[in-house]
Amino acid sequence: MAFASGALTLCLSSFRLPNSLKIFYFIFPNKRTFRGKKMEGMGSEKERQRNQQMERKRHRFCPMAESSSNGSSSSPVTRIPLDHLFSILLLLPIESILSFSMTCRKLRSLADSDSLWESVCRRDWGSAPVEALKPSNGLPWKKLYQQVYELDSVLCHRLLAEGGEGAPTPRASHSLNLVSGCLVLFGGGCTGGRHLDDTWAAYTGNDLRRSSLKWQKMKSGIPSGRFGHSCVVVDDLLILFGGINDQGVRQTDTWIGQMTVDSRHGITMSWRLLDVGLVSPPPRGAHAACCIGFQSMLVHGGIGLSGRRLDDAWILRLSEDLCCGTWTEIVAAPAQPCPSSRSGHTLTHIGGRQTILFGGRGNGFEVLNDVWLFDASDEHRERWTQLVFETRNVPQGLSLPRVGHSASLIIGRRLLIYGGEDSYRHRKDDFWVLDISSMPCVRMQRPTILKQNRVFRRMWKRVESKGDKPQSRSFHGACVDASGRFLFIHGGMVDGLIQPADSSGLGFDGESFVVDLLLQP
Repeated sequence: MAFASGALTLCLSSFRLPNSLKIFYFIFPNKRTFRGKKMEGMGSEKERQRNQQMERKRHRFCPMAESSSNGSSSSPVTRIPLDHLFSILLLLPIESILSFSMTCRKLRSLADSDSLWESVCRRDWGSAPVEALKPSNGLPWKKLYQQVYELDSVLCHRLLAEGGEGAPTPRASHSLNLVSGCLVLFGGGCTGGRHLDDTWAAYTGNDLRRSSLKWQKMKSGIPSGRFGHSCVVVDDLLILFGGINDQGVRQTDTWIGQMTVDSRHGITMSWRLLDVGLVSPPPRGAHAACCIGFQSMLVHGGIGLSGRRLDDAWILRLSEDLCCGTWTEIVAAPAQPCPSSRSGHTLTHIGGRQTILFGGRGNGFEVLNDVWLFDASDEHRERWTQLVFETRNVPQGLSLPRVGHSASLIIGRRLLIYGGEDSYRHRKDDFWVLDISSMPCVRMQRPTILKQNRVFRRMWKRVESKGDKPQSRSFHGACVDASGRFLFIHGGMVDGLIQPADSSGLGFDGESFVVDLLLQP
């Protein structure tokens, strides 16, 4: 049991604890380590007095420690109430929790307990994914945690359209969102250069391991037809912005969509134009957007007037009653770096008021693979930080630069990148995990100054796809469920080997897929 005391001391000393928890060091045997320095045998009189003072505190707060100092074989660590040990373990990194579980049988049962690992998952992933996984999770939480971080494959299922009104026609550059238990699809471009104004919905509920979807066409007629717009879920609403119409005109209108699911009336959908006052972003399409905190949306870049690519960033803040909104441009300080002009890139909300920008096509038509963190935790000092990574773990012959891809936040607070196309318009069918969870600027979820020249390793990992592998595609629609376990994919631009295809050899796809992260017993 002496090893148990030493192991816990090592675990605690490897993690910076609040001062209120340092009292637990007093219960350990006299020959202990604190921040790498022995607390016994120090030479100076001042140090001996400090040791004696600490010893008195140890016995005053923890009288049971006397048995340890008198040579008792019973470790005082085992006498700490389990709920106290539970709280301490939740302050430790995973490596220290695993080390603690190797001390003795009693402590192993706590460190391996399902309740502890559920709390660890909640700590590292947030409450929403854990609550969403509870009804369908057949794995112990520790095993689930391990599978998430060892993810090396995904399982793809083709979703057939069942009965009803059929399915949305083949399209690309549309939007696909999951809100109020429904998949919602709007707009997009299709064969012949037409731009669609239809809204479709398919109820999924909690049954995400399905083989079909029952699509229902919503009778709204608004917003007007467009492609390359953005549509973001904010709370239980859809916020649609911009896009390009049939005449190539860039839009700058903002719409709110609300979905209602009723057992009597089925699915109903309503759109209304949002009053944003006199200030709004310049017209654009093929931009990127995502939710960023409470009732807010971030927009970046896109193709503006005369085909010019943009590099500006705007935040839309909704009023509490959701009747109006206010657009504010984010102006970087003169010396602060920020992403270059681009279109067809992605913005992904990763929690709090942080987002990740990846890829896109630049002003010179080059396809990009840079990664940027936008942090709006401090409303008066929003900042961009480029996350530089090594490519040693990217296999030869595979390229990361892409445009028209999707980037979704999955379970484990990582990004799953799928599809897109390179600078030669070669479409992709690969899945990549971008691991941002180990970066301190992301993990801390508070304003953090990160050195611009820091290089991150092991950020990228290619994931194998199994099952009904989707055809290579770009400018498709994609979204994840609340748990981050299931990714839905619909449509996109594919090589013209299937019908219909236009004269350029490009095709528009109308298939739907669900991608499962293979969290199986």
